[in-house]
Amino acid sequence: MSATTFDINRERMVEEQLIPRGISDPATLAAMRKVPRHEFVDDAMGAKAYGDHPLPIGAGQTISQPYIVALMTQALGLTGKEKVLEIGTGSGYQAAVLSQVCGKVYTIERIDSLLVRARKIFDRLHYHNIISRIDDGTIGWAAEAPFDGILVTAGGPEIPEPLVEQLADPGRMVIPVGGQDVQELQLVEKLDGDVSVRTIEHVRFVNLIGNHGWSS
Repeated sequence: MSATTFDINRERMVEEQLIPRGISDPATLAAMRKVPRHEFVDDAMGAKAYGDHPLPIGAGQTISQPYIVALMTQALGLTGKEKVLEIGTGSGYQAAVLSQVCGKVYTIERIDSLLVRARKIFDRLHYHNIISRIDDGTIGWAAEAPFDGILVTAGGPEIPEPLVEQLADPGRMVIPVGGQDVQELQLVEKLDGDVSVRTIEHVRFVNLIGNHGWSS
């Protein structure tokens, strides 16, 4: 597919999948229009890159449906200068979108092969405000805390306490919580020492594995 075709498909994705479902934040929409999703999937799946569905990326993981990426990004309420922690780098697409709407992204992945691939894409596309590491994402990144926003791209049985502790005040975290088949996408807000939680959407993510997640 040509670059022009990818551009057309990306614009159609925004106009047909995102805006009609309530994605209205200008920065989020601009990022979704800009970041080339097809660069984050295998060449064989390039034609499907802008479809309304997740896609496999290897190692039992997926690149999330574009709408979910946009919904989670919008829910963080970013203004452009924040420091954001992402748990689960995966393909790197969500981190790339975040890199367009905040100051700096710290992203943690537990699978070496995925992070190596994502890092190469970040470098090739000049996303220099993304910092990455291999680790157990459920324990967060204490050395760089607090974070203005935290986004978790895998579903766990509960909200990991280390992530709540590392969330700035004020700050927002978006995380899928529930069983291993279906979860609730929850918005966690910390303000003046109080933490509130509300459900945004029902979703289905891969398992959040780690000390404060699932064992497998």
